[in-house]
Amino acid sequence: MRMLQRLRNPLVLILLSAAAVAAVTGDIPSFAIISLIVALSVLVDSLQEHGAEKAADGLRASVALMERVRRGGREVTVPAEEIVPGDIVLLAAGDLVPADGRVLEARDFFVNEAALTGEPYPGEKRPGEGTAGADLTAASNAAFMGSSVMSGSARLLVVATGARTELGRIAGTLRREPPPAALERGTYRFGTLIMRLTILLALFALLANILLHRPVLDSFLFAIALAVGLTPELLPMVVSVTLARGALRLAGQRVIVKRLAAIHDLGAMDILCSDKTGTLTEARIRLIREVSLTGKDSQRVLELAWLNSHFETGLRSPLDDAILEKAGPADDGWTKIDEVPFGFDRRRVSVLLERQGERRLIVKGAPEDVLRLCDRYEPDEPGRPLPLDAAAMAQAHDVFERMSGEGYRLLGIAWRVMEPDRSHAAVDDETSLVFAGFAAFLDPPKASAGDAVRALQRLGIRVKVVTGDNEFVTRRVCQDLGIVATEVLTGTEIGRLDDDALAARAQEVTLFCRVTPAQKTRVLLALKRRDHTVGFLGDGINDASALHTADVGISVDSAVDVAKDAASLILLEKDLGVLARGVREGRRTFANIMKYIMMGTSSNFGNMFSMAGAALLLPFLPMLPIQILLNNLLYDVSEIAIPFDDVDADALARPHRWDMTFIRDFMVTLGPVSSLFDFLTFGLLIWVFQAGEALFQTGWFVESLATQILVIFVIRTRGNPFADRPHPLLLASSLLVLMVAIALPFTPVGAWLGFVPLPPEYLAALAGLTLAYLLLAEIVKRQFYRRHATQG
Repeated sequence: MRMLQRLRNPLVLILLSAAAVAAVTGDIPSFAIISLIVALSVLVDSLQEHGAEKAADGLRASVALMERVRRGGREVTVPAEEIVPGDIVLLAAGDLVPADGRVLEARDFFVNEAALTGEPYPGEKRPGEGTAGADLTAASNAAFMGSSVMSGSARLLVVATGARTELGRIAGTLRREPPPAALERGTYRFGTLIMRLTILLALFALLANILLHRPVLDSFLFAIALAVGLTPELLPMVVSVTLARGALRLAGQRVIVKRLAAIHDLGAMDILCSDKTGTLTEARIRLIREVSLTGKDSQRVLELAWLNSHFETGLRSPLDDAILEKAGPADDGWTKIDEVPFGFDRRRVSVLLERQGERRLIVKGAPEDVLRLCDRYEPDEPGRPLPLDAAAMAQAHDVFERMSGEGYRLLGIAWRVMEPDRSHAAVDDETSLVFAGFAAFLDPPKASAGDAVRALQRLGIRVKVVTGDNEFVTRRVCQDLGIVATEVLTGTEIGRLDDDALAARAQEVTLFCRVTPAQKTRVLLALKRRDHTVGFLGDGINDASALHTADVGISVDSAVDVAKDAASLILLEKDLGVLARGVREGRRTFANIMKYIMMGTSSNFGNMFSMAGAALLLPFLPMLPIQILLNNLLYDVSEIAIPFDDVDADALARPHRWDMTFIRDFMVTLGPVSSLFDFLTFGLLIWVFQAGEALFQTGWFVESLATQILVIFVIRTRGNPFADRPHPLLLASSLLVLMVAIALPFTPVGAWLGFVPLPPEYLAALAGLTLAYLLLAEIVKRQFYRRHATQG
C-alpha cells in the first residue's frame, strides 16, 4: 500500500502516462527506461522510508506509555495500547487515563477532562451508580480516555478502548492537525520554488520544440524528462533517511526521538527554557531545617509538615518524600477526614484531620501564598497564637529571603481549627490560618550542570530558567552554576503584562520565578513571537501545556505520563550534557539535508536550464528523453550516501534555520557557473569535434553527469574540499556512478540508449573543462559565503 500511494504522486502519474504513450507508439527503449526509473524510484523511496520509520518506531516504543493493571488476579505492567476491556487499571497522579472505564475505588481522585468537555478545572471522580443518559461532565463515577489524573488514586474497570471510547467517537471533531514543523514548512517552500521553475522550463521547452516543428511525442517526452531532471524527487527519501539516522545517533547519545521533525527543531533551537529541579540541581532533596517565623528551630513545624505529607494522597512531590524520610511514622492518633489537593495556581495542599473529637486543617505550600492566608502565628514559646501584624510579617519575609538566598527551598506550614462536625474541606477554608513556620530543603546544584550550561552557550543557545520556585533560591542556584541572571520576572509581574510587553521583556530576562503553568506557556509564546526557536525541558504535570507549546518539547524517561506524551524528545538521563550532545546531532542532520538542497539548486539546476536553452539553438534535441531520465537516475544514485556524511564544524557551532533567501541566492550564484561550462561544452562539441546528434548527446550526457557528481565534493563543505574528507560511502557511490557514465557509451546498452563511443581527445578535453569548472565553482562558493557572512 505504501508503494501504491507513491504512484499517486502527480509527477509519477505523468511519467507513467509518458511510458504508456511510448509503448503504444512502439518506442520500447523509452518505455523500458521510464518504467525502470519509476519502479526504482518508488521501490528505493518506499524501502528507505520504511526502514527509517521502523527504526524510529523501535526507539519510540522504548519510551512508550506503560500502565499498571490487574489482569487474571495479578498486577502487571503493560503498554497502554495493549489494555483491553475487563482490565482493572491502577491510576495515580500524573497518569493519562488510557481507556474509558468505571471507577471501582478512589481516594481524592481528581481528573482533568478539558480535552473532552472543555471544562478547565479538574473534577472529582468517585465510585457509585451513574445517571442514565448523563453527559460527560455529570459522569462522576467514570473516567475517560484522553483525560489526565491531577491528584489522588483510583482503580478503573476498563469498558471501552480505542475507537469505542468517548474520545474515539468524537475524534473527527476533536482532531486538529498540529501546525507544520519548521522542517516541514521549509521543505514545502523549497518544493514550491523548484516546482514553479520546473513547470516554467518544461512548458518553455515543449512550446519551443513544437514551434520548431519537431515531433510532438519527442517534444512531450523531452519536456517530461526535463521536469524529472529538475524535480528533487530524492528529497523526501534524503530527509526521511537523514532524520532516521539522526534519531539512531541520538539514541546512542541517550536521547529518544518521538517526532522525527523535532531533530531539525533541536538543531535550530536558540533558547532553552528549563525548570531548575533535576536539570540544574541534583533532584536529591533533603529536609535540612524546620524554623519558626522568627527563624528559630521548631519541632512543631516538622510535626505538622509530616502529618500533611503523610495523609496527602494527591500529587506527591520530592519535598513530601524528604519530609517523610526525616520524620518517620508518627500519626499520633490522627485520622484523615478530607483533602484539598495540590493546585498549581494555589501552590498548596491541605488535609482535614481528626483526633479525639478535634478537627484541624493543616496547610503546606509556597511560603508567600501561605503567609498571605494567615492572620496569626505560633510564638517560639508554647502559648496562644499571636496576631500576624506588619512587624511579624516583615520578620517572616526577612527569614524567607535570607534562607532562600542561602540556597534553601522553603515551604510554609500553617493550620486552623475546624468545626467538630466538618466532613469536608474546600479551598475557601484556607483562610484565617495560624502560621507555624518554614520547612527548609536543600537541593544542591548538579556538579555537571555548570559545564553543560556553558556547552549550550558555546552552541549559541541561551538558557532561561522558568520555575515555580522563588527568585531568591533560583538566583542562588544560577549564581553557583555561572548563569548570569541580569533580570528576574515573577509570576505576579507577568500577570500585569500584556502579550506585546511580555515579548519585549522575555528577550532580556533570564529567570522567570513563581510562575504558574499558564504563565510558562505565555513565556514560551512570547519568545516564539520574537522569532526564536524555543525548547522547553520539563517533567511534571504542570509542564504538559508548555511542552506542547514549545518548538521542541523535551522531557525525561522518569517524567509523568502527561509530560512524556506531550514531549517530542525523551532524555534517558536527566542531564543537560545529554541535551548538548543531542543539539549537535540535530544540527548534523539538518546540515546533511541542506547539502542535497545546495547540490540540487546549483549544478543540477544549471544543467537543466542549459538543456532548455540548447533546445532553441540546436536542430535536434540536446539529449533524448530516456537519456535525461537515465542521467537523473544515476545522479540520484550518486547522492544516496549523503545522510552518512560528516559536516563542517561551523554547522555544529551555532543554530541554523531554513533560509529560503539563502537557498535562492546560492542557486542564482552557482547555477550560472554550471550553465557557463555547459555552453562551453556545446561549443567544443559543435565547432571542434563537428558533432552530430548522437555524438553531441553522448558528449553532453557524460559532461553533465561528471560536473554534477564531482561538484558534490566542492559544495558539501564551506571550506577546503581536500581538508574535509567525505564519507567513504559518498565517495564510493559518486566515483562508481561517474565510471559507469564514462563507460556506458562503449557498451551495447549504450548503443541501445542512443549513445556512441566518445573520442579520446574529447575525454581529455572534458577532463580539463571539468577541472576548470570545479576550480571556478570553489572560487565562487568562497566568495558567496564571504559575502553572505558580511551581510549576515
